Amino acid sequence: MSVGNQAVQISDHVYWVGAFDPNLREFHGYTTGRGTTYNAFLILSDPIVLIDTVRKSFYDEMMERIRSVVEPEQIELIVSNHAEMDHSGCLPEAIAACRPSAVYASVNGCRDLNKHFAFGDDVLTPLKDGESIPVGTGSLTAVHSPMLHWPDSMVTWYEEDGVLFTQDAFGMHFACEHLWADENDPTVLMFEAGKYFANILLPFSKQILRFASKLAELNLPVNIMAPDHGPLWRDQWGAMVERYGHWATQKPTPKAVVVYDTMWGSTRRMAERIVAGLQSVDGVETQLIAMSESNRSDVATAMLDAGALLIGAPTINGMMFPTLADVLTYLTGLKLQNRIGASFGSYGWSGQSVKQANAYLEGMHFELAHPGVGARYVPDSDELEDCEAMGVQVGQALLDHVTSFQ
Repeated sequence: MSVGNQAVQISDHVYWVGAFDPNLREFHGYTTGRGTTYNAFLILSDPIVLIDTVRKSFYDEMMERIRSVVEPEQIELIVSNHAEMDHSGCLPEAIAACRPSAVYASVNGCRDLNKHFAFGDDVLTPLKDGESIPVGTGSLTAVHSPMLHWPDSMVTWYEEDGVLFTQDAFGMHFACEHLWADENDPTVLMFEAGKYFANILLPFSKQILRFASKLAELNLPVNIMAPDHGPLWRDQWGAMVERYGHWATQKPTPKAVVVYDTMWGSTRRMAERIVAGLQSVDGVETQLIAMSESNRSDVATAMLDAGALLIGAPTINGMMFPTLADVLTYLTGLKLQNRIGASFGSYGWSGQSVKQANAYLEGMHFELAHPGVGARYVPDSDELEDCEAMGVQVGQALLDHVTSFQ
């Protein structure tokens, strides 16, 4: 990485002292093809403050960067914005090395960190929402952000340099070549930011909208927005907040995602004819995803800006094909809203998969735009025509659905 092993100064008093993990390829069930960073920050002021730590296996990398600007024993305060182990994993080691006078977290953070590490009652100090501690000529203020994306989550505002440390919010899994967002490929940034939102933060859309309103009311003069994963934001930080607000509204678009798996090609043929029907409806965009070549997180990412989901599942042993059951279980947890759906699939003799997939869609509160199409063994010409007609019907229903939200 171009950053090297030194701390990187990002403002008058703040240094990045985090770690790169370019080889990470899976995080909580979704693929991370570009790795990630674990961002930690050092405020060289009076007192010296460490904001967050890193995954335990990257402790030495963080400490090397810290030592490039200050001896660990000079760190007087540690702030943990988020108790998840990729940010707190080496907190016990950091406390032992730094011997700080205080370690701060949110009220829920103190509870959760004690569950992780059994620190005891005298190690952690809770910061209430809006509470400040003096740092330099200004202060460091806690702004609680529960369920972005854990109950303990908070952001901290460093007044003197205008830095907002946002823990997992506004980040992405991207072991970026350059530390600043505006120095990286914008197409890659937006894809990875959207993938991160879709797979991590989407279930908490209501809380995100509340937090965006909270930030607007605080009207903080932010110069730098510093998340715990991925690059740091300066000029575009406001646009990133707006993008989160847009994603969190979950307003449907005229895009249909067709997801399928197949054993002998029959469900694939059905999927292709359904896509043809969808594409014949002016204004409808389509994306076809074969689960034999994709991950559940690819489907979640595709659904971030889609209004319809069509599931193509063969029946095996009286159940829908496992890859589709996996996808639907995963999507159920992400709490997608304002979508429509439909199901289809081939079978040999029992054919339960369409009914089972529809039950998942209805359980997610999707409006069923078609009762579904099944085909025994190999679909004949009439059944393929039914598939194309299904695509047309769902496409028209999708346009009507999108219009109802305008």
